[in-house]
Amino acid sequence: MLRNISNILCAVTALCVFGAVAVRVKALASPATGGQNSASSASTGWREHIHMDDWATDYPVHDEETVRKTFVLSGSELSLDVDNVFGSIDVVGTDGNQVQMVVNRSFRAQSAKKLDEAKKDVTLDMTQQSDSLRLYVNGPFRSHDGGVDWDDEGYAVNMDFQLQVPRAMEVTLKTVEGGNVQVRDVKGNFTVRNVNGGIEMENISGSGSARTVNGKIKVSFRENPRQNSSFQSVNGPIELSFTPKLAADFRFTTFNGGIFTDFPMTSLAAEAAQEQRDGAREIIRTRRSTGARVGAGGPEIRVENLNGDIRVLENHE
Repeated sequence: MLRNISNILCAVTALCVFGAVAVRVKALASPATGGQNSASSASTGWREHIHMDDWATDYPVHDEETVRKTFVLSGSELSLDVDNVFGSIDVVGTDGNQVQMVVNRSFRAQSAKKLDEAKKDVTLDMTQQSDSLRLYVNGPFRSHDGGVDWDDEGYAVNMDFQLQVPRAMEVTLKTVEGGNVQVRDVKGNFTVRNVNGGIEMENISGSGSARTVNGKIKVSFRENPRQNSSFQSVNGPIELSFTPKLAADFRFTTFNGGIFTDFPMTSLAAEAAQEQRDGAREIIRTRRSTGARVGAGGPEIRVENLNGDIRVLENHE
């Protein structure tokens, strides 16, 4: 039976507020930000005026192409890093030691000249070593630190990745706009990031983190995480499904939403405050999370969102 445990856990810990709290701080506002904090712009340098829905109107000239390539890797610990900007990422685990890549590239521009510029300016950089592969979408929108800082260049380029990878591969997957990130049948550890889109992971056996700003996170484990893991969304629900013999310590943080589970849970004590110093400032921070233990406890699984429900379910498949 699925139970709403929000009130039970919050009554025990008296903590149900999203994010950290700082007290005894003379100056909270950063000179660079004026105290303002935007989850999407802080992480990517994203400009609010970018809307993919407007591309067909603003950029009437278009073209498409498909890139196919196979990479043969060797070693016992393989890794994949995909750093996309506009577009989706779809990863499926398979047998063997190859990464099979299909990238569908869509170009839109204000004119034929701008279309040619788009094809020259925006590249897919591929770096292969014996046991690793990095796929990096590069272009004028990249800032010096590898983030995204977009100005209207008169064109837009969307890349949708379809990848078949060795099952045990460790994956790092990032995109910003225009698509979801999907992962299936992968046993390796994972780091997954999105900004305007969801994250869906199915038949997963590793540990790691998944984070988005505007989108749903849905993860189904074939084998429960053996290491600490975290899942975060600002605007969107989070649904995590584990095998029946789950043993873990959860830390939940939500503001507008409930916490639901069909696992028996017992409450954990609140996390201790952390004291820090920044010059003359003394800062005390508390994470303001609610804690719950499943079974005998185990790896810490941190689940945080601002707007949306959190569901921790038993996977019966």
